[in-house]
Amino acid sequence: MREPAFWYRPPSLLLRLLAPLGAIYGAVTARRMTRPGASAGLPVICIGNYHVGGAGKTPTTLALANILRTMGEQPIVVSRGYGGTMQGPVRVDLSLHKAADVGDEPLMMAASVPVIVSRDRVAGAALARTQGASVVLLDDGFQNPALMKDASLIVIDAVRGVGNGGVFPAGPLRAPLAMQMARTDALIVIGKDDAADGVADSIRQRGAPVLRARLVPDDAAVAALRGRRVLAFSGIGDPARFVATLKACGIDVAAQHAFADHHAFTPDEIVRLVAAAAAKSLTLVTTEKDMARIGSDARLASHADGIHVLPVTLMFDDENALREFVALRLAKARQAVR
Repeated sequence: MREPAFWYRPPSLLLRLLAPLGAIYGAVTARRMTRPGASAGLPVICIGNYHVGGAGKTPTTLALANILRTMGEQPIVVSRGYGGTMQGPVRVDLSLHKAADVGDEPLMMAASVPVIVSRDRVAGAALARTQGASVVLLDDGFQNPALMKDASLIVIDAVRGVGNGGVFPAGPLRAPLAMQMARTDALIVIGKDDAADGVADSIRQRGAPVLRARLVPDDAAVAALRGRRVLAFSGIGDPARFVATLKACGIDVAAQHAFADHHAFTPDEIVRLVAAAAAKSLTLVTTEKDMARIGSDARLASHADGIHVLPVTLMFDDENALREFVALRLAKARQAVR
């Protein structure tokens, strides 16, 4: 879906008109979140967000997987596989699966860390355990009660925060903010703006850690794009952040085209993008997530060589604080299952 613009503007008439529907949706989700979850028999760390759409969960999951490996852990990601057709549980195989099968984010992550796609998160965690996981990284699922979580790390964007504060469809929140914050074990604020400061202050007052992080673009990719005028296109939750990242790197964004999150590109759309770029001598550039969909689709792959990708890595301002938090949570989880 495309996020309505009024979600990220000051409170409006639309917010007030849709608030009753939001109250119903929020009450249902809040009640659902209180249900007890099943134990996976090994630690489960959830990486989630308060709202629909993008916040940086995928780069956070990859960064946490790398940190866990340096701690001697064997993390396996369990994902619902949004946008894919497979029910699972199945381990993502880059030689067999396409984004249409398992979803773009699982396919992208599988290049760096083992990923299991499963609509049933309990079954996904069970498969992860048989595959040798020492810890499950639950990609999204903060509002889903099926699996018991030993730690919930919530990602929030410093520029967008929680938008107008309304619950879907009045705003972007998946459930009332207060009850979501009460279940937050750590908050990860991505970026340097102040839209998330109020939430961060509330989390600190509860005694939970607030960690700052930033998305760092790949140096080689940036170097390859500098000096070129580009046409940036993406189908992600926050296309504006992608464009802002390009511009912050000194890349000349001469044109841009935003699609809905997880957009399934058609051959005609890619051909039109290629033609639009060629007409103005622009270079096409997109995100890793979008390229996962394009490159795994045989109808589109022939155009992939002409499209540049800007990979990003999440870097924490205080990685040691995250390590200490995770180590304590893992120890507590393992003590509980003895």
